[in-house]
Formats: sequence, C-alpha cells, structure tokens
Amino acid sequence: MAFALVFTAQYNVRAARFLKRHPELRQQYLKTLQLLEANPAHPALRLHPLRGRLDGLHSVSINLSYRITLELLIQDGQIIPVNVGDHEALIEQEMLCISPRGLG
Repeated sequence: MAFALVFTAQYNVRAARFLKRHPELRQQYLKTLQLLEANPAHPALRLHPLRGRLDGLHSVSINLSYRITLELLIQDGQIIPVNVGDHEALIEQEMLCISPRGLG
C-alpha cells in the first residue's frame, strides 16, 4: 500500500528553511520522502514512535544527524510531516511549541 504525504503550510516553510541551510542534503531529503511514501516501514528510515510530550508523533531518519518528525495516520493512508532538522534541536523545538494535534 502506498501512502500519501500531506504537507502543511507550516511544514513547507520549515522544509524550505532546512534545505536553504543544508543544500547538500537535498537528495537525501527527497529520497527519504520517496521511501516514506512507498514504504514507511523501510529499514533505512528507522521509523519509530516518539514518547512523552511528543506522543503521537513518529520520527524517520534522513541520515545519522537529521530527522523528520511526522504524524502517521495509518488508517487513512496519510503521512503528515511536522518538522525537519537536527535530531536534538527537533526534539527541543517540538517540546516547546508543537503538539501533535496543533498542526497548522
């Protein structure tokens, strides 16, 4: 089953900012999105649920240093990326200002 990526306006701004800061990661980023759409369980993505205040979100790897956090709605076949960036900075930012239900 193929999944549909649903990009919010907020995510698009974050992704553009991320790619502007890290143009060398564009190909890896795009490959990650393609894999995610085709098979979220692909081992290269290292998909895992987040816990605590980020409960309800998942994370996939772009590489060892960078991640995409996302809301995974398996029953609807939709994947909603929430944020993209450095692993530690993402966790810190997510804890400060984003709830899984507050996507906008």
